[in-house]
Amino acid sequence: MTSAAIPAPPRPARGPAALAAKLFGSPLNVVLTLAVAWAAWSLAAPLVRWAVLDAAVLPAEPAACRDISGACWSFVVAKSGQILFGIYPIEERWRPTLVCAVLLGLLAYSLRPAAWRPHLAALWAAALPGVLLLMFGGFAGLSYVATTMWGGLPVTLILTVTAIGGAFPLAILLALGRRADLPVIRTLCVLFIEVTRAMPLLSLLFIASIMLPLLLPEPLLPDKFFRAMIALLLFAAAYLAEVIRGGLQALPPGQAEAARALGLGYWRTQRFVVLPQALALVIPSLTNTIIVMIKNTSLVLVVGLFDLISSGRAALADPEWSSPAMETYIFIASVYFALCFGFGRFARALERRAEATP
Repeated sequence: MTSAAIPAPPRPARGPAALAAKLFGSPLNVVLTLAVAWAAWSLAAPLVRWAVLDAAVLPAEPAACRDISGACWSFVVAKSGQILFGIYPIEERWRPTLVCAVLLGLLAYSLRPAAWRPHLAALWAAALPGVLLLMFGGFAGLSYVATTMWGGLPVTLILTVTAIGGAFPLAILLALGRRADLPVIRTLCVLFIEVTRAMPLLSLLFIASIMLPLLLPEPLLPDKFFRAMIALLLFAAAYLAEVIRGGLQALPPGQAEAARALGLGYWRTQRFVVLPQALALVIPSLTNTIIVMIKNTSLVLVVGLFDLISSGRAALADPEWSSPAMETYIFIASVYFALCFGFGRFARALERRAEATP
C-alpha cells in the first residue's frame, strides 16, 4: 500500500501587494503602521536636521562650529587622526595606517571559503608578528614607538585578532579536555573554565596590569599591552570552550562511533567528523560570543591602554574646540558597528552554507 504524497507547503507571497497586506491588512495593522510611521518621522526629521542640514563639516577648524545648531563634524574631521591612532607620533602614522589596512585586508580575504587553505594560517602567522614589528619600529631606520603611545583602531584590531584567533584553538582543546576520560585533564580544564568564567573581565585586566608586576621580577614581566592581550585571550577561550562543548554534546554519539569503526584515531575523528559538525551547530552562539569580545576590547582603557574610546576622550580634551562628545562617540560607535555587523553577516553566510551542505 503506497502512501499519498504530501504536498509542499505554499510559498509565502512576496511583492508590493504582500507588503501592503501585511501593513494595512486589518484595522489594527493600519493603526500600528500609522503610529510607527509617525514616530519614525518625529524622530528622523530633527535627527536629519541636526546631523546633516544644520551640521558643520568643513573647514576643519574650531571657528566652523561656532554659532551652529547642528552637529560639529568638523571636529571629527580635524581629530580623526588622533581618534584613530591615539598619541602615536604624527610623522609615523603611516605605520598604524598600514597595520589597519593589512589586518582589515586579511580579515576580508579570510571571509572567502576559497581562501580556507593551509596558506591562510601561514599568512596570519607572518602578518601578526609583522604588524607588531611595524608598530614598534626600531629597525630599518624606523623610530621606536613604545606601546604607551599606541592607540585607537590599531590597538582594537590587534587585540581583537590576537585574542579571538588565539582563543579559538585553545577553546577547542579545553572543550575536548573537559569531555576527556582522563580525570586529571578533565579536572584541570574544568577548573580553568569555571574560575575564568566566574571572574569579570575587568578583574582579569586588573590582575594582569597591577597584581602581576608585584609577583614577577621586572625582567620576566611582559609589556602591559601584551598582559592585557593575554587576559583577553584567556577570557575568550573560557567562554568559547563552553559554546563548543555545547556543540559537542548536541552531536549524536553515533558519529564518533562510526568513525572509530572505520579505524580513525581520536584526533582524526575529532578533526574530520566531530568538530566540523559540532562547530556548524553552534555558529550563532559562537558569533554572539565573538562579537561580545570585540566590544570587550574597549575595557582595556581602565588599565591605561588607548583604544578607540580612550583616544576619542583624549581628543575631546582640546580646549580650542567646544568638545562635541556626541559626534565623537557616534563616529567611534560607527567603527564598532562596522566591525560587529560585518562579522555578523559573515557568520550568517556561514550558517546558510552549513544548512545547504547535505
